[in-house]
Amino acid sequence: MSPEWNGSARATAALARGLSARGHSVTVVCPADSPLEQRLERGAYEVLELRGAGSVASGAGHLRRALQERFVQVICVHSDRAQVVAATAARLAGRAAILRRVAAGEKLTPSSGARVALRFATTGFVFASEHDARSAPPLPLARLVPAVAPLGVREAMYDSVRPASRSVLGTGAGTRVLVCIHDGKERSRAGNVLRVMALLAERHPELRLVFLGPGSADADLKVHAAALRISRSVSFMGERDDYLSILALAELGWVVSGGDDGAYALLDFMGSRVPVIAERGTLAERYVPDGITGIVLSPGDAHDTAAAVARLLAHDDERVAMGAAANARVAREFSEEAMIDSFERAAVAASDRSVW
Repeated sequence: MSPEWNGSARATAALARGLSARGHSVTVVCPADSPLEQRLERGAYEVLELRGAGSVASGAGHLRRALQERFVQVICVHSDRAQVVAATAARLAGRAAILRRVAAGEKLTPSSGARVALRFATTGFVFASEHDARSAPPLPLARLVPAVAPLGVREAMYDSVRPASRSVLGTGAGTRVLVCIHDGKERSRAGNVLRVMALLAERHPELRLVFLGPGSADADLKVHAAALRISRSVSFMGERDDYLSILALAELGWVVSGGDDGAYALLDFMGSRVPVIAERGTLAERYVPDGITGIVLSPGDAHDTAAAVARLLAHDDERVAMGAAANARVAREFSEEAMIDSFERAAVAASDRSVW
């Protein structure tokens, strides 16, 4: 796995915890002394730290020994490189099928190496939505039937979150908060968020824009904010352990991230009863029914977006209703238990040794 703690790692940890609680033997393999290793729940499942496994050959060698020492039937991976490493190790050890989990909204485009790896081990793909599964290219060498396991969260965890102090944002009582989650990749969309804020700032001096996430401390964003003369109205907070408590302060949420990072950010806003601004044609649109749990707007249209945000800020009852609908939607359609159920079915099917 990647050494970073991100949306895909969060999904892996949730699945590991859930499958272990159901009696499955689960081992999470990760780079030693990595941010990921530090965030895993030791005791909930086995954690195996790998050292010195930088190359594909080295990683496959380490993993092969782990397979030989344990009765492993299924290896779950998230990327081309991990698929190649796992398939090579499975072939060398003579055991295990591969399940590759495709990130939410990600277009599956396997590298040439990953396509070759399909010959090494029985492989299947698990998608985050039916739409993602239908959009995937045909892969005749993938011998397992594609499966769907939508991302899910524990809805009850949001009820125990206490909002952070507004002093963390450098503001006091009366501040209205718009939180934007940014992964550092969608820079043009992040720039549009700043332009919207610039249009709102004069008439809404009480409004504070808060950027959270790995791309939220980007120097270019700060320069852009300064050029728009809104630096005093924007907080760039980076990645934080108290992430959910910051979300709990938000009047509105905006996600400028893709993949599992973006999907989890959307679910976290919705679970926290925060209406979401979604741009048409993005991952967010799949999670946000227009006018019910948030608003869906044309991408890049700063003026229309600013007008919609201003209208929602002026109607507290509408925002509260949207937030309640968002929370109910998470509980109904995106529960962690449902994600574990779906993935468990895929893993059990992959462990059928008659197919490998």
